[in-house]
Amino acid sequence: MGDLLDVQNLSVRFEVKRGGVFGKKTYLHAVDDISFAVKKGETLAIVGESGSGKTTAALAVARLVNAWRGKVALSGRDILGLEGEALRQARRQVQFIFQDPYSSLNPRQRAEAIVREPLDSLSDKPDAEKQEIVAGLFKAVGLRPEQQRLFPHQFSGGQRQRIGIARALATRPELIICDEPVSALDVAVQAQILNLLRRLQTEFGLTYLFISHDLGVVQHMSDSIAVMYMGKIVEHADRISLFSNPLHPYTGALLSAVPSVDKARRAATKRILIPGDPPDPVNPPKGCRFVTRCPVAEARCRDVPPPLREVRPGHRIACHLVDERAVSPLAAVQAPA
Repeated sequence: MGDLLDVQNLSVRFEVKRGGVFGKKTYLHAVDDISFAVKKGETLAIVGESGSGKTTAALAVARLVNAWRGKVALSGRDILGLEGEALRQARRQVQFIFQDPYSSLNPRQRAEAIVREPLDSLSDKPDAEKQEIVAGLFKAVGLRPEQQRLFPHQFSGGQRQRIGIARALATRPELIICDEPVSALDVAVQAQILNLLRRLQTEFGLTYLFISHDLGVVQHMSDSIAVMYMGKIVEHADRISLFSNPLHPYTGALLSAVPSVDKARRAATKRILIPGDPPDPVNPPKGCRFVTRCPVAEARCRDVPPPLREVRPGHRIACHLVDERAVSPLAAVQAPA
């Protein structure tokens, strides 16, 4: 299948006031020149620690924050330049599932009205058809018909997230952006919601942009993965390649921290600790963004930003220390003592 979503050179910056009223304008580049694509019917996960820019990138794709520059093409049409009715129509094709099911639902609205809201805003369907769609969505996400009349506080956390999923499906979008959709839920409920999302993806032919910091969840959900650090994509590969052969030191450190029940895997993997905190995002390092915390950094890493380049088919990496052999520079560090 072709690419449903094609993001090119996307950047998002926020003005930071420093030095009083007449101080020089400075900018925080939350997303800094990233590019990726998602094939129709597949899931791309964007992972990274807090502050990496993954949620901001997703918000920019959905036109919920303004991009500074770049291109976001949905089914070949750049949606960043759309306004008015054209933007309204495009919003029907991109919907959002938010992280917190407790704060993302209007407490004064009944569940039925919450799910119906996108239809009222973005479609001109008759009321009877809207009601039929809402009833079908409640069934699709595993909620009972009589629960349509309840308020959000009368549902559990998992049920509230099911309402959020039903709301996202109301306009029959092509792309759904899932922003940490299970991080606020109990572990047992997380599995139920993830399985629901996978079933709905098949049933409705959905494409997901999945934002998460939980690599266990990502491994269960994604077809491909982009790893972000301080506004940059540092590694992008299919799920199997990234988990079996992570190349960037940051990716390797993240994966080394993932718990495993496999004794052989635990014995073969040494925990890689990432020292310190990320640098000031307003004044990032001159070269590689990860250089101040990288255990294998060299002099060139401090001076020259590494380009995101393909070292194997479909596997892109932004690291000076990875050559055409596609061997992680952490290989020696990760070897068990």
